[in-house]
Amino acid sequence: MPPALQFESVKITISKENYLKAIAEAESEGETVIAATLARWVNVSPPAVTMAMRRLKRDGLIEVGKDGVVTLTDEGREIASRLLTRHHLIERMLTEIFGMEWYKVHEEAEALEHAVSSDFEQKLVEKLGLSGPCPHGNIVEMDTPQARRERGLKPLDELAPDTLGRVVSVYERDRRLLEYLDRLGIHPGAEVRMLQRNYDDTVTLSIGGETKPLGRAAAIKVWVE
Repeated sequence: MPPALQFESVKITISKENYLKAIAEAESEGETVIAATLARWVNVSPPAVTMAMRRLKRDGLIEVGKDGVVTLTDEGREIASRLLTRHHLIERMLTEIFGMEWYKVHEEAEALEHAVSSDFEQKLVEKLGLSGPCPHGNIVEMDTPQARRERGLKPLDELAPDTLGRVVSVYERDRRLLEYLDRLGIHPGAEVRMLQRNYDDTVTLSIGGETKPLGRAAAIKVWVE
């Protein structure tokens, strides 16, 4: 296990990094972050989240409102941003250099992001740059649904009937969803045509000349232009 990082006078452990990154990621998906949100994103028990939040608040990395909403302080956001950038670079390395399938790289990057040294991270920046999207089409900056809409994107389920859209980005944390979408031919860069929205909470799409159904719960995780 790599040594714990230091951020000013605060010791930053892997556990703290994971919580801070989870807060930033949940915000980027438009979620209001409370303790229950963190328990789900980090996959730990509510008591463990409570203890972690106490430590993060003590260290000045998060703020907790009277309504229980958790937000990152400037220091907490800087740490989260640093880890998200490293995760982004590792995902791109795995696909662009090693040719790994796009739906596999998130889990691999989760395992590697804490082990990469700052020197190696800088080599990745020099090799790949920071302007390119990750294999799931997501940008390196902390994004939000509102920011995506301002760039002209919309969730797949909002495409009007008989409208062609190009897939730009896909929610990356659910490996089974990514594999399912890949089998359907839905991935960044793919063109899909909305045929109709159905009463049973599904949509019917045309992908590569084939008609395929998709549940709206999955369609809202796909952003198109």
